[in-house]
Amino acid sequence: MLMIRLQRVGRKHETVFRVVVVDSRRGTKSGRTLETVGSYDPRRGKPVLKVDRIKYWLSVGTQASGTVHNLLVDAKILSKTKINVLPKRKPKVKVEETKAEKPVIIESAVPVEPLPV
Repeated sequence: MLMIRLQRVGRKHETVFRVVVVDSRRGTKSGRTLETVGSYDPRRGKPVLKVDRIKYWLSVGTQASGTVHNLLVDAKILSKTKINVLPKRKPKVKVEETKAEKPVIIESAVPVEPLPV
């Protein structure tokens, strides 16, 4: 299956992303992208997208990743609602505090005699 994903490029702490069409079984850094359909600089905000190519790939059946889907909704290329891409929170499990149990002393029924020296 083909996907439209973000591919990270740029230096440390200066992230810039390419919007690429890639096979979903391959990573975006594998170098086997089919087409670059845009770019996104999160510091500037607005993505630069090739709208006609994105519409073509979506018409062919390509899926968009969650973040790209939200970018396309913001750019009004898709008329759907945004997807929550944040991970689900796990409910905090309260750890029950165990009371410190008193040590149990067992007295033997037979008195212990000291060994002869």
